[in-house]
Amino acid sequence: MNEAAALHMTLSDVAALAKVQRPVVSMWRKRSAGSAHPFPERAALEGGRELFDADQVAAWLAATGRGNNAEALNDVAAFARMPGAASGGVQRDTLNGLTALLTLKAITGKALGRMGPDELLDVADECDPDDLFLYSELENLGTSLASTASFADRLVDSAYNAPAAFEQLLAARFRLGLREHTDTALAESAVALISSAAVELAATLDGDTMVADSTRGGSDLLMGVVHASGESASHKFLVPDDDGGGGRLVRRRLRVHGVDGGQIRVDPSGEFAIQGPVVHVAQYPSLGAPGMDAMQILSAVEHLVLQMDDQQRAVILAPARVLCDVPLAADAAGLRSGLLRTGRVRAIVRLPQGLLVSKPREAQALWVLGPSFAEVPIAERWTMVANLSTQGLSEGARVDLVSDIVASMGNRATVRAHSFRFARLVQTRLLLASRQSLVAVQSGDSVPEPGVAEAVLRVEELVRLLQTSKTEQARSVAVLPGAPTAKAQATSVQELIAAGNLRYIKGNRLDDARLTAKDGTQALGPAELLDPHAAPPRRIALLDFAAAYPAGRLTEPGDVVFCTSPRPAARVDVEGGAIVVFPARVLRIDAGDPGGLMADVVAVDINRMAPSDKDWRKWRLRRTPDAQRQPLQSVLAELQHGQQETLLRLEQLEELATLITDGVAGGSLTLTDPISNHAAAPAEGTR
Repeated sequence: MNEAAALHMTLSDVAALAKVQRPVVSMWRKRSAGSAHPFPERAALEGGRELFDADQVAAWLAATGRGNNAEALNDVAAFARMPGAASGGVQRDTLNGLTALLTLKAITGKALGRMGPDELLDVADECDPDDLFLYSELENLGTSLASTASFADRLVDSAYNAPAAFEQLLAARFRLGLREHTDTALAESAVALISSAAVELAATLDGDTMVADSTRGGSDLLMGVVHASGESASHKFLVPDDDGGGGRLVRRRLRVHGVDGGQIRVDPSGEFAIQGPVVHVAQYPSLGAPGMDAMQILSAVEHLVLQMDDQQRAVILAPARVLCDVPLAADAAGLRSGLLRTGRVRAIVRLPQGLLVSKPREAQALWVLGPSFAEVPIAERWTMVANLSTQGLSEGARVDLVSDIVASMGNRATVRAHSFRFARLVQTRLLLASRQSLVAVQSGDSVPEPGVAEAVLRVEELVRLLQTSKTEQARSVAVLPGAPTAKAQATSVQELIAAGNLRYIKGNRLDDARLTAKDGTQALGPAELLDPHAAPPRRIALLDFAAAYPAGRLTEPGDVVFCTSPRPAARVDVEGGAIVVFPARVLRIDAGDPGGLMADVVAVDINRMAPSDKDWRKWRLRRTPDAQRQPLQSVLAELQHGQQETLLRLEQLEELATLITDGVAGGSLTLTDPISNHAAAPAEGTR
């Protein structure tokens, strides 16, 4: 191999090839120095980073048996640096050239490294006579065309086929630092959610459904739909007629995977039109326009909405601050309201953080567009809303959310027949009038919680079982289904504090050396909240606490002590007088104006928070109707008393079992059998 075609690797690339952690490679390099098989010397230095000959590294791994990849010799090209890719501009040209060569190889099935530059360009001209996706990219490689073609062949051999090699190159966009490719890159869970929703929505349409992405340069969502559709699907995929680098890359990506593609004529203003059954997928900002602001995003959505008819559906991903959150600039808020008035926004879903790789703290949201139901008066129209800010997008959650999304496309009767897991219906007029987040709007016309009848039956069954087991608790418990329009009211902690219903009190910063297991005032910290039965007792004499911490605070009866790390946890301090140790803190309900809050309910809500949900000010707490507060308090007190008695009995049984086991096994006790003793006396008249 000549110098131009030599493959280089960094130590991080070596670790990826060998399937080990990065420090392991440094250890190999250090320990093998002076041995019979020393680690290869560096071949070049680029920007202060050492580069190593990839083939020498692979041969060293094979000779020494290091690493966890027995196929390192065959896989090395897939982990090597692209030839000639040093600066950003060269990397971009090389990436475009390599993807063009892989597409050409997929079309022709030929070994490209055996062709000269002129022959390669002739073949490219035959495959792309109008220069729509690959000819210019090969021409731009210039004198490096032949060596890059050889590397493309090796890359395909490492990845087993051209499509897989193409996807490996795109996966390397983060390593290469190509900002236009990384700024809008989505996590796999986000792509899986959108593509699953698109596939299910397509299944509800009649005829041959098309899947379209009208954004500039976006292809991850389209490829997600390709994979989610499976081999049996026959969708036609539409992309813009954009001739920029991103648009040409999309067309190459579709061609290398053998996907049937067409083009959308998009005006310079962003307007376009598509006829027939179509499912649109779109992410804003897009790869071709990563700097879009709120007005530009909503304007792009408006272009999509205006050309839609009732045969079309759309799944749109954009920052939550644009699609559902407040505040929003007046002009953007007006445009968002106008889009809601069209009736085509059938679902609004706020998603968790972490879905945008380059901005993991920026939450995203979905808009799902569908039929407008023009025959329904504006005042009676509805929209499905869901807030998954604290819900991980596991496979089960995605399936249930997609089910909710598909159901939202139906008419009122169809929607009411669906049992929603995450979503509820809100009248669109309430969304328009709201000054809060669109996913936080409450409506008396919401979908009732599923499983009410099952819950009633289960309560009755548990009460019956407890009575049968001679347990005194729960004998007076009786429930009935709530009113059809009743809905648990939930409000954020921040709003409750602002309203005066709740007070936040910081924990005390104590020196651990002052805490002992001896008598004194109980200390409550994260350990006591996370596992109260296993945590060793921690106490401090009240006089010592007052002297050392004159500004220290004690809890009051009914305080909710909580922590956020390592996960949200809470308990109610029934007796009060405890010392809360930071980072634990206190939420105190105002006795004069509780606002429907109950300490036990608050603790339950906090303990049900997702482990990743650490922004306690945004936690939403349920409020109990005034008429139910006293009955619920009485029943909970009775059940908690029963729980304490049961725990005490369990401890006694465990202690009894331990004493008998240790005593009999150790020989200090002899176990007698009462039944045998009674049976030992002979019957009268026998010998």
